This record gives sequence, structure tokens and C-alpha cells, in this order.
Amino acid sequence: MRASSLRRAHILLLAGALAVPAGAQAAPRSHKARAAKAAPAGVSVDYSVNLAGIPIGNAQLTGAFEGARYRMDVSAVLTGLVGAVTGGQGSARSSGGISGGNAAAPLPNSFAIATRTSNSGIAVRMALANGNVTQAEITPPLLDTGDRVPVTAAAKRGVIDPASALMMPARARAELTDPENCNRTLPVFDGATRFNVVLSYGETRQVEKPGYSGPVLVCNARYVAIAGHRPDRPGVKFMEENRDMSVWLAPVEGTRVLVPMRISVRTTLGTNIIEATRWTQTGGPTGTAKGSEAQPTATVADASLTQP
Repeated sequence: MRASSLRRAHILLLAGALAVPAGAQAAPRSHKARAAKAAPAGVSVDYSVNLAGIPIGNAQLTGAFEGARYRMDVSAVLTGLVGAVTGGQGSARSSGGISGGNAAAPLPNSFAIATRTSNSGIAVRMALANGNVTQAEITPPLLDTGDRVPVTAAAKRGVIDPASALMMPARARAELTDPENCNRTLPVFDGATRFNVVLSYGETRQVEKPGYSGPVLVCNARYVAIAGHRPDRPGVKFMEENRDMSVWLAPVEGTRVLVPMRISVRTTLGTNIIEATRWTQTGGPTGTAKGSEAQPTATVADASLTQP
């Protein structure tokens, strides 16, 4: 399996364009179990995925937040002609805590991703502690091409995974829609490549979506390759020079967290836009969704690893 394929898949995940379950799956909890315990505050967002104005798939993000703990599930599937040709689908799950203070950030402790096309598949599992990778495994193993920037031990410290990168805690004392919540650097490690996503404030907009009406932060985005990439590859150079990327962040009610309402990334084939079609607030004393019926969450690959 080539590292470039894994990097493309995980950049798409960061853009919200990944797909449904593969590999080991977490057993769904029964309705009775859900009713027995109050659900944490959270949100479920359905997205459409469009490339150059053509619908090519759909995705879902589900975030659960309880105190300083979180869990993020992301899934997507390519549909129509693209889906028929590629069979592209996959899912990811991350869980961990949220650090406090002015530099509030995710502190994941486990991450798993599984992607699948009609002729190949990739699975990654990672364990982390205090922002440092303690274990990582990729199936099948990546081929050593000899021209990849080495991933050193230092590159695996102070990082977050691609799914956790979609959950952005607000800065301490700032309002959720304060422009300062855009200004941050996301240090992402996907199991094979290490890169930064540098966000900066663009503007504030008002949006109307089923389940959500209010302001969103529009953050400009840049991709910076750090390690694990092949610097002479055209795709890497294109992404590093790409200035047509943005993410719209919306606050999750009852939390100090923002998640994407819309993500736009220019690609060599056209602009890829992942935009919310439904926003469902979840949680509360009864564990039911607010404003609309709760949708079932897709099962995803098990993120646990045995510690050494």
C-alpha cells in the first residue's frame, strides 16, 4: 500500500469526505441501554459531498461531549457513478479528553480509520497519551519508497488524529463565535504522515440549515507537510501551495466546542465541498435529540490497542 494513497484518504477525512464501516466494528448499544443513562451533550451532522458542483457522496459526523471527554465518529460513502466505479467508503473514530486554558485542544487516546475502494483497503489504529503516539499500526504495511521524509519520534509528539481535528474546543473565556477561535494550528498525524492545518479567521456569516440557524466562523486553511510525505510528488506540492481551502465552524449547544458546518478544498479535479444538510443536537436528560428525531450512528472500526 502506498503512503500517497493513505495521505489522500486522510486529507479527505479531514475535509469530511470519508466513508462507511470496515474491519472490526463496535457493537451498537441497545435502545434500552441508551434510555438507562443520560446521554452526553453532542451533535450529529449529515453532509453532502460535491466535487466541481457534482454530487459524489454523503458523510456524517457524530460528536459526543461529556465534561472534558469526547468521542468523534466520522463516516462517508461515495455514491452515483463515482461510487459505482471506485466503491469508495470508510469510517473513523477517535476518543479522548480536552485540555483546558487558552490553548484548549483535543487530547486523543485512541484513533481508528478504515477506508475501502473496489480494489484496495487501508486500516490504521493508534493509541496516544498526552498528545504523544504510543502505538500505531497500518494494515497492510506501507511500501518503503525511499524518498519519503522520515517520521521521527519528535514528529509523533504533541499531535492529534484526523477525526479529533474536526472537533475544535473554544479558547478559554472567548465566546464560541469569537474570531480568535479560528486562529489555531492543527498538528495532525494520521499514522503515516505528519502535517499541520493552519487556520486563520476570514469572516463571520449567518447560516440557515435544518436544525441550525445562527452564526458560523469562516476560517481560511492551509496545508503544511511535516513528515512522512514525498516532497517531490505533484500532489504534495499542490496542497502546500493551495490557498483555496476553508472551513465553517458552528458551535455545539451545551458545550465549548465547534465542529464543521462546511468544508471547501480546491483539488486538481475541481473544488470539493462538504456541506451540512442537517444539524441534529443530541443529548440532554433523556438522551433524545433536540429539534428532530435522532438518527442512528454508523458503527465504526474499533479504536482500541493493547498497551505494551
